[in-house]
Amino acid sequence: MKRLEFLLVLVLIGTTMAMAQDRGGQRQFNPEEMAKRQTAQFKTDLELNDTQAEKMEKVLLASYKEMGAMRQEMSGEEDRTKMREKMTEWRTNQQKEIKKILTDEQFLKYEKLMEERRANRRGGAGGGGGQ
Repeated sequence: MKRLEFLLVLVLIGTTMAMAQDRGGQRQFNPEEMAKRQTAQFKTDLELNDTQAEKMEKVLLASYKEMGAMRQEMSGEEDRTKMREKMTEWRTNQQKEIKKILTDEQFLKYEKLMEERRANRRGGAGGGGGQ
């Protein structure tokens, strides 16, 4: 009986460690993966045609690569204001490029989606952040 309990504890520990490693792997920043995943989501949410989706993926990929370079450059950066300014500039540039691809109606949907995502990250309306 003790042996069975010991084996169950080992399996539980092993599973927990494997899940922690998986979660850590997901957090790694992969621009190609992010661009593909985000484009697929936008294709559905914004009803992009194939040409728009192709252009969107290129813009997102370039944008995410730029973000990755900025993150590395700013790692260890103490000046939060400077970091915020760079990220705001990055976001503005990304939106300009995306606006060129989308119709006016799609861009309005895009802006609404982005606002909802920002609200969800902050805890959202009535979401109460348990972070």
